[in-house]
Amino acid sequence: MTVQDIDRQSFAAEWEQWHRQKEEDLAGPHGFLAITSLHWLNAEPTRFEDAPGAWSSTPEGVVVELAEGEELVLDGQVLRGRHDFGVLGERTSLFSAAGDAVIEVAKRGGHDIVRPRHPGNALRTSFTRTPAYEPDPRWVVEGRFLPFEEPRPVTVGASVEGLEHVYDSPGRVEFELEGAVHRLTAFNGKTPGSLLVLFTDRTSGVTTYAANRSVQIAAPDVDGRVTVDFNRAGNLPCAYTDLATCPLPPAENRLPVAIEAGQKIPLERTGGN
Repeated sequence: MTVQDIDRQSFAAEWEQWHRQKEEDLAGPHGFLAITSLHWLNAEPTRFEDAPGAWSSTPEGVVVELAEGEELVLDGQVLRGRHDFGVLGERTSLFSAAGDAVIEVAKRGGHDIVRPRHPGNALRTSFTRTPAYEPDPRWVVEGRFLPFEEPRPVTVGASVEGLEHVYDSPGRVEFELEGAVHRLTAFNGKTPGSLLVLFTDRTSGVTTYAANRSVQIAAPDVDGRVTVDFNRAGNLPCAYTDLATCPLPPAENRLPVAIEAGQKIPLERTGGN
């Protein structure tokens, strides 16, 4: 695919739909902007102002002890008294309702956490938009997927100091940009066969969020060819809130070029309108 092959009107319309969906997911009633706190659990049952119950992390998993008059609803089941959520897998989340709020129980970096999400959180109710570069077909590049013989575990840092994430990488994505060949470590994407690339570039910390951005890549074709659309380089939740535990890009994914495409630094970080 070349720039000349792209219908610019439909290209812009499809990008607008992508951008709008990201905004809706972020700012939904129980999206990341609704998170009011991030609680790291330990063996001592602890109560929090923004969630019912006393919460603890045990060898058998996350436990909540609900006092009389307190309840949660999980998958349609009303929970009262003591409830054991079981041992959660890494990057797993369970969501139980507490009135109009949702209480997320999760595991991140090997630690059990609780993150209440309240629709009335000021970060959510004051949200307006995320600035972004105008979509431009020149930032759609063709590349190829270079699979490893076996997936490789890759340890990366996180937006929370001292936390680490481990992802299995199926391979690298190779493409040419600005006259140079680049190879980025890829992780598994949201759908089977698709890929996720975390990266920074020379706009990071200038016009785009300093720590990371991500781009989803459709599954390679039978010849390993992929299309990387940097217009869809999106912010992770940590760009908006310190209550996220987002992964950082591997060191080799720091591009030495300015990717002037995709989402920019959120207004919440700049005080802009």
